[in-house]
Amino acid sequence: MEIQPYLFFEGRCEEAIEFYRKTLGAEPIMLVRWKDCPEPAQPGMTPPSPEKIMHARLKIGNTTVLMADGMCQSQANFQGFSLSATVRDEAEANRVFNALADGGQVRKPLGKTCFSPAFGVVADKFGVGWMVFVEP
Repeated sequence: MEIQPYLFFEGRCEEAIEFYRKTLGAEPIMLVRWKDCPEPAQPGMTPPSPEKIMHARLKIGNTTVLMADGMCQSQANFQGFSLSATVRDEAEANRVFNALADGGQVRKPLGKTCFSPAFGVVADKFGVGWMVFVEP
């Protein structure tokens, strides 16, 4: 079994893909727009714009993150979880943390803790929570 996060960006998925590509080196593996879906929408469901992303897969390091635009009916609400990025050293922690914090909100500044030489918590500009961590 493999567990993968699936994030709904409520209309900002393409922007998020580009942001994670630049900041984390994410590699898009799959991208399906609504206009490219061969199956009709489920009964009672009106898809958003044909250009919006129905399903995408990104490879970030050794992890696959799934994402979509969702139904574009509200603002994305990422609460109750964080994605954790374990990096190799403090220099990479600083780079990743600062990149994710650009336009976002620092919740706990990156710094030394009893369990890590560098740990910090940030919400990126989309509201996705991240914990950046260097293993001791």
